[in-house]
Amino acid sequence: MPIARPPVPTPARPRESTLTTLTAFAALPMSVTDEEGNFSPPGIGEFFPIPFTVGGEPVFDRIMLVRLIAMAAVVLVMVLYVQRARLVPSRYSSTVEFGLDLVRTQVAEQILGQKDGRRFLPLLATFFFLIFALNITGIVPLLNIGGTSVIGVPLLLAAISYLTFIVVGIRAQGVGGYFQSNLFPPGVPKPLYLLVTPIEFASTFLIRPFSLTIRLLANLIAGHLLLVLCFKSTQYFLEELLSGNALGAMFVLTLVGGFAFTLFEILVAVLQAYIFTLLTAVYISGALHPEH
Repeated sequence: MPIARPPVPTPARPRESTLTTLTAFAALPMSVTDEEGNFSPPGIGEFFPIPFTVGGEPVFDRIMLVRLIAMAAVVLVMVLYVQRARLVPSRYSSTVEFGLDLVRTQVAEQILGQKDGRRFLPLLATFFFLIFALNITGIVPLLNIGGTSVIGVPLLLAAISYLTFIVVGIRAQGVGGYFQSNLFPPGVPKPLYLLVTPIEFASTFLIRPFSLTIRLLANLIAGHLLLVLCFKSTQYFLEELLSGNALGAMFVLTLVGGFAFTLFEILVAVLQAYIFTLLTAVYISGALHPEH
């Protein structure tokens, strides 16, 4: 006579969300709970998505795809702007020209002067528009993560800025003159160079690229986590409300908070692009004119 075996319990599955709009908007997984039914907050895994594979080999992931889309968007915007350039600009051309004038007048010419400002305007404008495009993808539906939220791109942009002002300084002052002006500032008593020189070296050649990278990276990481937390909480509370839990009414607060942080992220996207571009111009100006 066969022995009856007890049924094997089926592990609990996370509840499937029916709120596909919020899921798409915040790039959330289909479930906001773990296997035990508890709320699952966002974590660092948000920035390491499952890569796309070709022939079983990882090729790129969603963040790399977002970066390619942002770069293609910048190129397309500029190509269309050049093709549609007219004596009387259209609304589209006026919008692009507003960004270019902002970089030209408020950064390049104001920091570097008219001559050097025009010389470095292409680099500074590229920084501004590319960083803005990579930042703003954090709130674009179906993209929903900043292209600068993983260290690769911020580090590359900081390295370009870093090498630019060093090369510019060497060309303007010579190798010896450039490093002497940065490491041994005039007017300092010679014994104090034992203290001043290491500080100047760390400030100019170590802290500058580090701060450019971390400032851009940390703001986008924090912004993404806040948005995911708000909209994920909204999903969770709304599902609780639909299940009869009055506490779920708190979804109103998290939803409002999510949209508030979305507006704030737009400001951050512009501000971080502007600050990175501005600091690059300041560093180039210091390399060209050490007496300032």
